[in-house]
Formats: sequence, C-alpha cells, structure tokens
Amino acid sequence: MRKELWFGASLMVLIVAMVFVLMPSPSAWTSGHLGMLMLALIVVAIMLGFPTAFTLMGMGVLFAWLAYRHADPNIAVQQTLDLMVQRTYAVMTNDVLISVPLFVFMGYLVERANLIERLFRSLHLALAWLPGSLGVATLITCAVFATATGIVGAVVTLMGLLAMPAMLRAGYSASLSAGAVTAGGCLGILIPPSVLLIVYGATAGVSVVQLYAGAFFPGLMLAGLYLIYMIVTAKLWPRLAPPLPAAEREVPLPPLAQRLRDTIGARALPALVTAMKGRRNAAIPTGELMRQFGIAVLPALVVALLMGTIYAGVTAAPPAAIDSTAMELGAQSSDESASLDTLAPPPSEETAPAAAATPAEPAAESPRPDMDRAPGAAVPSPPGADATNPAATAPQAPNWFWISLAAVCAAMAYFYWRFDFARMEIFKQLLSSFFPLAVLILAVLGSIVFGLATPTEAAAVGALGGALLAAAYGQLNYGVVKESVFLTAKTSAMVCWLFVGSSIFSAAFALLGGQALVEQWVMSLDLTPLQFMILAQVIIFLLGWPLEWTEIIIIFMPIFVPLLDNFGIDPLFFGLLVALNLQTAFLSPPVAMAAFYLKGVAPPHVSLNQIFVGMLPYMAIQILALVLLYTFPGIGLWLPEVLYR
Repeated sequence: MRKELWFGASLMVLIVAMVFVLMPSPSAWTSGHLGMLMLALIVVAIMLGFPTAFTLMGMGVLFAWLAYRHADPNIAVQQTLDLMVQRTYAVMTNDVLISVPLFVFMGYLVERANLIERLFRSLHLALAWLPGSLGVATLITCAVFATATGIVGAVVTLMGLLAMPAMLRAGYSASLSAGAVTAGGCLGILIPPSVLLIVYGATAGVSVVQLYAGAFFPGLMLAGLYLIYMIVTAKLWPRLAPPLPAAEREVPLPPLAQRLRDTIGARALPALVTAMKGRRNAAIPTGELMRQFGIAVLPALVVALLMGTIYAGVTAAPPAAIDSTAMELGAQSSDESASLDTLAPPPSEETAPAAAATPAEPAAESPRPDMDRAPGAAVPSPPGADATNPAATAPQAPNWFWISLAAVCAAMAYFYWRFDFARMEIFKQLLSSFFPLAVLILAVLGSIVFGLATPTEAAAVGALGGALLAAAYGQLNYGVVKESVFLTAKTSAMVCWLFVGSSIFSAAFALLGGQALVEQWVMSLDLTPLQFMILAQVIIFLLGWPLEWTEIIIIFMPIFVPLLDNFGIDPLFFGLLVALNLQTAFLSPPVAMAAFYLKGVAPPHVSLNQIFVGMLPYMAIQILALVLLYTFPGIGLWLPEVLYR
C-alpha cells in the first residue's frame, strides 16, 4: 500500500478511536453526542472520497430526521423536507454569492488571455539583478496571476509548465523551485478578490467589503515574506539558486533602438530628445520618435500625477462654514438627517451619555461663542487671516511632503540615468503584461474598498474587464467563452451546493445540541482569549491536512464563530487569521492539492517528496505570518477602521 494511503487510513482510524474514547457509553448518549458523532463521520466520509456537498446533505438530512423524530415522530419527515427546502432557498437568494460566478468567470477569461508567459518573461528580465531572480519573478507572477484569477489549480499548473522548467534549466534546486510555484499559486485564496473571503463572509455574517480591506495588507505581508525567503536563500546558498548567465539577461533591441543607441547614446530619454532635433533624428520618422518619447516619459508623468494628487489633498482648504441664514442652528433637512443616520456609527459607551443629554442642560457644558450672534451676521475670521482672500486661509504643504518630493525627484533622476534602451524594452513588456492586470485588479479592489461598488457590482465590472483583456490580446472567441462559461457554471454549482449541504448540516448539528455541547466544553476549559485563539488556529491548521479550505470554512466555521462573543474576539479579525491559516490547506500533506497539481505537469524526475520538502519552509513562513498578524492586529484592521469606522 502507498504511503499516502497508509497515512490516510491511520488518520481515519485515529479519528474513530478518539470518538470511542471521548464519547460516553451509548446508553448515556444525548442528542448532543449524536451531533458530535455526525461531525466525526462527516470528516471520515470526506477522507474516504465521498463528494463533500452531497455527503453534507445526506448526513444533515439523516440526523435532522433523527432530531425531529425524537421530538415528534409523526411530523418528522415533513419537518425534515421543510428544512431542506428552506435552507436551499435561503442559499439561492443570498446576494453575496452572486459575486462568486462573476469573479470565477473573470479568472477563467484572464487565464485564457495568455498573459502569464509575457508577465513571467518581463519580470524575469526586470529583476535579473536580484539574487534568485527567477524564483522572485515566479513568486510575483504567481501572486499577480493568482490575484487576478483566484483559481489555485490553474495558476500552479500554468506556472509549473512555464517557470518550473526555466528554473531547473538555470540550475535551481527542484525543491526550491517547487516550493516557489506551489506557495505563490496559493496566494490567490488570501489576496482579494478571494472567493474564500466571500465564502467566509457569507458563512460568518461578516461584511465581504471589510474582509477584502482587511486581507489586503496581510496578503502583501505574506507575499513579501516569501520574497525575502527566496532572496536570502539565493544569497546564502547560491548553489540552490545560481545567478543567471549574461546570455539570459540580454534583451534584443528593435532596429530603431539599435540605431539610436549606436548613433547618439545608450540612455533612452536623452537620445530620443536629441533625435527629435533637426537633422540628428537618424532618419527616423518623427511620429515614431514621439511614440517612443511618450513611453519613455510615462513613468515621470505617473509620478507627477501622483505627487500632484497628494499635494492637492494636503493643501485642500477646510470646508466652508454653513451659513446660519440658510438653516437654523442645530436643524437639519430631512434628507441630510436620514443620510447622517445611515452613515454614522452607533454611539459608543463614552459618547452615549453626552448624546442622551436633555435640552435643559446648561449651555456652559459646551460653550459656543457664536450662539448669541444674530442670524445673518458674518463669522469672524481667525486672527491673521485675510478675509478678502480665501487662498490665504488654505493650509500649507507640510514638511514631510517636500521631503518626499525631493526623495522622489532624486529617485526619478537616478531612474532615468539608468534608463537605457534595454530597460526601455523591458518596460514595454511590463506595459503589455503586468500593468493591464494591475489596472484590472486595482479597479475591482478599489471600487470595493472605497465604497464605489458592492462586491457583486465590482465582480461584474471585473468580468467585463477580463473579457476586454482577452479581446485585446486576440483570445476572445467562441471556444474560449464557451469553455469559460462551462467551467464557471461547474465551479459555481459546486460552491452553491456546498453551501446548501453546509446549511442543512449546520441546522441538524444545532437541532441535536452539538453546538451547545461544544460551547459548554470550551467554556469549561476556562480559556483566556489568547488561549482560545491559539486552540482554534491549531485545530484549523490540523484540519488543513486532511481537508480542503472549502470544507473547513463551511463545516467548522459555523461551530467556531458563535464562540467568539464569549471571548470578545472580532469575527473580522478571526476571519483574517483563518484565511491566513488556510494557506496550509493547499500546502500540507497528504491532501496538498497544490503539490498534486504541480506533480501532474512537472518533469518526471521531480518527485512528490521533493515537492513536499520545498513546501515546508513556506508553511513555516505562514505560521510566522500568523504570529505577526496576531501580535500586530493593525496589519489587518487598520485599513477597515480607516475606511469604514
């Protein structure tokens, strides 16, 4: 028997043995113990290979019937059928789940736009100066592509076909190469727009918008830790990731660039400016020179636009005071009052007493010098301000802005000093591969995070953007659309049926009293919030070995989430920890799906054990990221608090 089968069989035997050891004798069983038995059976059934969704539904229906039969055998069947219909209808009318097929459709279209090869090649050339440049380019390509698609299997498979052979030809270690491909491909389940966060939000009742905002910086932190590990490993052990030979770093120049380099100079911007002067244009059409000049100055234009936007923001004048003749003091229009009531957060415990003060309180509690001013009287200007010149009251730019501007100008000067025609060709490749994906991702995430669109609306825009991107690269045809629609329907049906099965299963578990039994057991341990958090994350980490993230979220989150109130833990923060922890579900054996995806396309001499060895350091990095996120919760909570609270 294979080692994987031995491991799986041993794990199932261990689960069954724990059930018999921890459960009382059958004569002392309560309905809550039946719920715990159902939970153990569902894990064993999934490990045996039964379909997760229909196993959840089957177990849920069977044990719900047992619960109803215990209460009233005459109507048990009718109540069970009613439960099935109600739970299915509730899932199918969940607005949040509409974004799942749209994001999946966007991912399949972007995958078929054939951008990944261009992206990998351009990043490989742009980062050739770094140690382990191929591995760094692989991780960045995986992160960008996984963020755009969210489909782990597709990213790992494509990068296994593209990056894995390139790294092996360059002399990279098989384990190091496999770890970079598998770990980078799994980033899509954490970095928004992530289907995992949508599923968790729908399961735990947490805002998907806040989850997306909260997961942004933890995802970047995890990707940054991966990159640091790759660079440090290549620097300390060059035999594992040798530097690229000079031939691999060469960038072929088009005839125009070669002519300018040979006749004028190697630096792109001065050569283009000189070529546009009269007879020294090297017999190149002016229109072509202008196009190349526009590409060369594009970084400077983007930086100038960014710094100008920041300057406008920091020097914006404060909003003008409301004219007292237009509205009585303290009064509001009905529309304004309604909008304020909708947007304002509920009063905290410290502000509630002040808000509840009666009109009879003395005015000395909140002095207002302008209270006695007659309606229509002018509001006096602050000392030193010019009342006739509104610009005189505008704030000046702070010192940090001028320091930042000087640093940016110095960086741009150094950039253009090093910006030769070879780097210009690399920049063109990035313009055609990296920046379209980056614009699509930022447009989708920005519209969600800044409240311009709901996740469903942003997903629809993303699906349209994916179609336009595929069309721009000549890949949008009937076959691509047909295959993408079919795969989207297949994936969406799986997610929706998983939700239906989970809803029925959770209802049966609650009817049997399993949730109350778990809560009673946890509270009897007398844990602190830190101890409970560690216990929960360890359980989720261990569940990632035999189960996939969908099963963990759908089966076990309804058990953990009701316990959070007892320990004062924010479900949003808990969800971010879970999303970071569930990276292990794709990297931990024996059900490390990323390893099997890569093994299917890797060269024959790369063994499954080598892939597992390559993934182990990244699992350790994930644990480190968990510790950092818990120690510094602002990494995940700062952006949601700034934007929404």
